[in-house]
Amino acid sequence: MLEIVLMHPDGKLQRLEAPVGVSLMQVATGAGVRSIVAECGGSAMCATCHVYVDPAWAGKLAPPLANELEMLECTSSERRPTSRLSCQIKLRADLDGLTVQLPESQQ
Repeated sequence: MLEIVLMHPDGKLQRLEAPVGVSLMQVATGAGVRSIVAECGGSAMCATCHVYVDPAWAGKLAPPLANELEMLECTSSERRPTSRLSCQIKLRADLDGLTVQLPESQQ
């Protein structure tokens, strides 16, 4: 199991255990994280699972595909250089400790 760290907008840290091979969105929604809405269920067709990846981790992720980049244009919170859709972040063993910040709003 991996540890994933979520930083909520109020500064609260939440640590989640996650298996390898699932998406960050699946882990967050499965844990009841209300800041990840995931309206499309993980098909990169909405921007309601938007997160800000900690800069120390951003380079370790696979680069976003064109459909993810397009959806990131639709985020309700500010888009930043490390913005990603959590449904497109597939967890691998080398992502143990991955830290992301949750935006103020998803809708």
